[in-house]
Amino acid sequence: MNIAQNIAAGLDRILTMEVVRVTERAAVAAARLRGRGDEKAADQVAVDAMRQELNRLAIKGTVVIGEGERDEAPMLYIGEEVGTGKGPAVDIALDPLEGTTICAKNLPNALAVIAIAEKGSLLFAPDVYMDKIAIGPGYPEGLIDIDASPAENLANLAKAKGVAVSDITACILDRPRHARLIDAVRATGAAIRLIGDGDVAGVIHTTDPDETGIDIYLGTGGAPEGVLAAAALRCTGGQMQGRLILDTPEKVARAGKMGISDPKRVYRAQDMARGDVLFAATGVTDGNLLDGVKFGRTFITTHTIVLRSSSRTVREIKARHQDLDKF
Repeated sequence: MNIAQNIAAGLDRILTMEVVRVTERAAVAAARLRGRGDEKAADQVAVDAMRQELNRLAIKGTVVIGEGERDEAPMLYIGEEVGTGKGPAVDIALDPLEGTTICAKNLPNALAVIAIAEKGSLLFAPDVYMDKIAIGPGYPEGLIDIDASPAENLANLAKAKGVAVSDITACILDRPRHARLIDAVRATGAAIRLIGDGDVAGVIHTTDPDETGIDIYLGTGGAPEGVLAAAALRCTGGQMQGRLILDTPEKVARAGKMGISDPKRVYRAQDMARGDVLFAATGVTDGNLLDGVKFGRTFITTHTIVLRSSSRTVREIKARHQDLDKF
């Protein structure tokens, strides 16, 4: 390994730990407003905390998946430059509070989430819906197909796992638009876990079905969340397919301005998050994979996973913070 490669590897190792601080700060800020019923306030404090911490990182970062476009989001908007400007050029996808409604109601699986990749490596996705299907690692490539029926995908997954379809559990957002999908899945005998919000967490849960009880994610959700989920799956070896739902001329035009020339293209996880990817998520509320923030009299505890695609490393970090002033 030459000197340049050593420097790059060192930066990667540093960033792996630094991104944890970014999601920890956002999670703690949001957790202070758990159960208060104010989604906007919880989201805003998480945004402010994440932005402040990002600007301490030695990177030349560009937000490609953020809180919205410049005229819609005063902070962490798409195209915003973050970091000190003295490090590697990177793309950033983030959701300071994935599951704002979940946090406001103090329900499970609210997260603070970020993905960092080499410049030009993350899909520049418009804020539209995306049709998605995802499974965890350990299965043959191409096992799932977004254009196949739910029955076909569930049968193929069950066969590959060596179980009956009735032993498979699908995660689906609880939305009226999914009524037919839910009926089709239940007709196969498979179980469904309906979630009210937070489809990044829903996709991530497929990576460890023994722990979460979720084998497959199905349905439509936000395209920005799809890119974040794809980044996590790139790090764990899972599979995902997504197709943007560009069902109006205005959406097609918006996508075109962001470099998307084929509105019907099916994106795989490796298309949405290429190259070396770092992903981190810290629990805001208690969930299947991560504990929420805990506030003690003299300390705060956080629970984070941080993943890296090039090494397939999964780090689980339970931190006890006694310097409360940093929050």
